[in-house]
Amino acid sequence: MNTITILWADDEIDLLKPHILFLKEKGYQVLSSQSGDDALEILSANRVDIVFLDENMPGLSGLETLEIIKSKNPTLPVIMITKSEEEHIMEDAIGSKISDYLIKPVNPHQILLSIKKNLKTEQLVSEKSSSKYQQEFRQIGMQLNENLDFEQWSELYKKLVYWELELDQSNETGMEEILQMQKTEANNQFAKYIEKNYSEWLSHPEKSPTMSQSIFKNYIIPEIKNGESPVFFILIDNLRLDHWNVLKPLITEYFWIDKEDIFSSILPTTTQYSRNAIFSGLMPSEIAKRYPDKWSNDDEEGGKNLEEQFFIDEQLKRNQLHIKFTYNRVLNQSYGNKVLSEIPSMCNNKLNVIVYNFVDMLSHARTDTQIVKEIAADESAYRSVVKSWFLHSPLKQTLKEIAARNGKLIIATDHGSIRVKEAIKIVGDKEVNTNLRYKQGKTLSYNSKEVFEIKNPEVAHLPKINVSQTFVFAKNDSFFAYPNNYNHYVKYYKDTFQHGGISLEEMLLPVVVLSPKK
Repeated sequence: MNTITILWADDEIDLLKPHILFLKEKGYQVLSSQSGDDALEILSANRVDIVFLDENMPGLSGLETLEIIKSKNPTLPVIMITKSEEEHIMEDAIGSKISDYLIKPVNPHQILLSIKKNLKTEQLVSEKSSSKYQQEFRQIGMQLNENLDFEQWSELYKKLVYWELELDQSNETGMEEILQMQKTEANNQFAKYIEKNYSEWLSHPEKSPTMSQSIFKNYIIPEIKNGESPVFFILIDNLRLDHWNVLKPLITEYFWIDKEDIFSSILPTTTQYSRNAIFSGLMPSEIAKRYPDKWSNDDEEGGKNLEEQFFIDEQLKRNQLHIKFTYNRVLNQSYGNKVLSEIPSMCNNKLNVIVYNFVDMLSHARTDTQIVKEIAADESAYRSVVKSWFLHSPLKQTLKEIAARNGKLIIATDHGSIRVKEAIKIVGDKEVNTNLRYKQGKTLSYNSKEVFEIKNPEVAHLPKINVSQTFVFAKNDSFFAYPNNYNHYVKYYKDTFQHGGISLEEMLLPVVVLSPKK
């Protein structure tokens, strides 16, 4: 560990020898000067970590010295020490970007605290986060051995995401690795939970958690019927819980959170299935039976989500809501700006649905484009890119405009994604779909212990194309690969973000109801 070097500039430096001795005993190196000019010379010849600067020195004053220091090294922390508490002196110092200020006479512990506050904050926060996670690690481990219900799984996943974001700020890579191991164990147990309960949820909807097909019924329609404000439902494709937690502080500048819940995506966790279920209020097999000309199976050409506006209209009518609504799908910035410009007129409608595709497009682009892989190299970087996109996107301004016009806001997503690691061999004919996290077909060959298999699609309310059709889902961070050209295939897709299968990241999703801040 490198010794921290302090420069202390004070025209009465001889009177400060006890303080300097105290700091040296604490392991700091202290350089001293009696004037601003001397201080600048020392800085030009030495690497200094922090400066204590007397405000009232003869010759070059403290404020003048500060200005020169900051012009040459704007990131160097400078602590101003002054006898005066006059407001204009503090304003001048703060305007020149001091890191802290102390009023004479100072004691050694004040100095020590200021050093720690300005140089060791990151380290102290890191150590505190790591220590707290170590305490919770055992508790989470014990929970994973219990027979958790959906609400308990949701709370456990929230904890894991919380610690993931906390440790993002930490330099303790060892703790991050431990957390990732615990997430892997959690996903293994969660997959067992889904295998055991998924069919039961669909057979007995009254016992199931909120799922994709119930989002409108449980969240959108009650707000429409409340009728006090125009309702804006914004679906951000592929928005995971950790992404929502990163965006939350930015969105709550304009909104209060009324509800913040977790719901479960249906299987497969893809846009084709889950988003159509959200907008129609129906499971895929029911959509296919009721609207055969509006549903496209995996083996059919063309877009799979081209009828979303139709499905919303039909669902509203089934609930006796014959209302005006708008539907927009934003795929680029120019269309996002168009939607932003139309918010005032949208406020005349009871419901406005806006789909934002950026996060999902980022996930796909990361698979296919090397530069995007490098920008979003890991989970932390992926979150950072999502945050940066939001800050500079029309969506942020759209939300601000909705709040200003007293709109009610509901934010949700259709599915999440997981960074895949382990390949699973599967064999199928040319009719098998291309998704890496689920496969469906009539001639699939695989190790049944490695997947969640549904041999009768009707049990999972999935369209049944032929009598021998099977759905299989990858679990945790695995993905399907064909034996042909296996090594190339594995190398290309390993560490990419995929969706369609069973994991906490793909299935446990945020749905948030917000009211504008007046």
